[in-house]
Amino acid sequence: MQGSLGRAPMPSPRLLVLFGSQTGTAQDVSERLGREARRRRLGCRVQALDSYPVVNLINEPLVIFVCATTGQGDPPDNMKNFWRFIFRRSLPAASLCHMDFAVLGLGDSSYARFNFVAKKLYRRLLQLGGSALLPVCLGDDQHELGPDATIDPWLHNLWEKVLGPYPVPLDPPGVPWPSKFTLQFLQEAPRTCSEELRVARTDPQGPPSELQPFLAPMVANQRVTGPSHFQDVRLIEFDIAGSGLSFAAGDVVLIQPENAASHIRQFCQVLGLEPDQHFTLQPREPDVPCPKWLPQPCSVQCLVSRYLDITSVPRRSFFELLACLSPHEREREKLLEFSSAQGHEELHSYCTRPRRNILEVLCDFPHTAGAIPPDYLLDLIPPIRPRAFSVASSQLAHPSRLQILVAVVQYQTRLKEPRRGLCSSWLASLDPGQGPVRVPLWVQPGGLTFPQTPDIPVIMVGPGTGVAPFRAAIQERVARGQTGNILFFGCRRRDQDFYWEAEWKELEKQGCLTLVTAFSREQEQKVYVQHRLRELGPLVWELLDRQGAHFYLAGNAKYMPADVSDALMSIIQEEGGLSGPDTAAYLARLQRTLRFQMETWA
Repeated sequence: MQGSLGRAPMPSPRLLVLFGSQTGTAQDVSERLGREARRRRLGCRVQALDSYPVVNLINEPLVIFVCATTGQGDPPDNMKNFWRFIFRRSLPAASLCHMDFAVLGLGDSSYARFNFVAKKLYRRLLQLGGSALLPVCLGDDQHELGPDATIDPWLHNLWEKVLGPYPVPLDPPGVPWPSKFTLQFLQEAPRTCSEELRVARTDPQGPPSELQPFLAPMVANQRVTGPSHFQDVRLIEFDIAGSGLSFAAGDVVLIQPENAASHIRQFCQVLGLEPDQHFTLQPREPDVPCPKWLPQPCSVQCLVSRYLDITSVPRRSFFELLACLSPHEREREKLLEFSSAQGHEELHSYCTRPRRNILEVLCDFPHTAGAIPPDYLLDLIPPIRPRAFSVASSQLAHPSRLQILVAVVQYQTRLKEPRRGLCSSWLASLDPGQGPVRVPLWVQPGGLTFPQTPDIPVIMVGPGTGVAPFRAAIQERVARGQTGNILFFGCRRRDQDFYWEAEWKELEKQGCLTLVTAFSREQEQKVYVQHRLRELGPLVWELLDRQGAHFYLAGNAKYMPADVSDALMSIIQEEGGLSGPDTAAYLARLQRTLRFQMETWA
């Protein structure tokens, strides 16, 4: 009430950090910003962009945006609503004239539209009257030392700008901040526990989603590479009858994996946790919601197996918090060194380059690991994120089935144990022949969309597992009677990794497909899909320029996209007789009208 006496209200937070990303990097950087703000005695809130009411921006005095770029310059999923709003033409030019801002971008310079979202957001905020504290930061995953090589000096300059000529004294480093949540352990296990066995919904409220996935029965898990091939690639099939799932060619299926039983046991042993103990989670602050994905009550076994990403490579914030919690002087000194800007290169050598994971780090610091209070588990360890796979089958052709093509990730670093992909290894370990197997999954739109008009040809370039979304597209187009399907497929050897060979050849016989192959290891000089494209340059140009074809590219992001794009540029220049600038403009027009689309992954 006005005029009433009592304690003065707390001042509203001065700094707001908003992040948008599909990976953990943006959230990690945002949490680092929030902790540093609190250490500098600034009020600070850290929120994902999809949880922030964007109309409130006009009341924010200082905002830092941390955002990643996905696909071909697209905003991540948890940023799309904000993106649509902020680019409304109806917003007045002076909407944000009272706001100071900074933009930190996270991207990969191997992509043509490197950090496009951060650059575009920076320009838009200026258009709306915002005042930039400093130029946009362009973090680059391709840098030898990772994005922190750019982020660290940028953050140093940021704090100088934020604090100005009146810096406040810092809280000393190494002092732990309160955990976000408390784990209240139960004396007895509950009689009914929602988390022990997630069940498929009998009366689904809308389609399956991350918060309520469909437990899809796995009906097949078949290795499709030859026994002597270096990589284990699986064709995995799910029964989706009655699931409410709906998808089209180009969509992706998201799968929520689990940690291996051996890793769960080791983690609980190192931290002194009882797997069968149950707890409820309580936030320390009233405005901090509990994670929606975590059931209440929950067992330690369930938390570690399904929700804590204990085999991910830890980030600097992990070492920073671990140092604060460590009671062991020598271990704490090393952890503080790893978490400092000066120790960046040593941390990179110890952790990032060999891909040492959280569980292995905890084993290297046993005195610290054994002293971690359970309340800090969710602060310390990121959640397991769903993994996306291109849908490799058409619902139009096979209504009750969904297939994916999974390359099992395994590689060696200087560490003794091979590095293994969490989701691909987990999926490969499941055997539906030994009993019922159910996998939590849901579907969302992908980065590729295909023309519905019957007479538009499509040129698809999909080497290796990049062919997966094109199999769905070809099945769908054939089921609709659409012709003009041209597939460029590349692999190492015809007898080892020629996925769906029999299917392609049958479609060729029926006149539904033109297949062009490149087997790179079957001759002395390697032949790739870009070489086949150049050989068929006149046909590609005829389809693109005279028949209005759409051109698609999918696969590994390392070298192939740039090589294929160069081949396409050469075809446009040579067959179309265009100059360099005209060629670039032609390709840009194809991209702008969605007649040239890419979906690549690291």
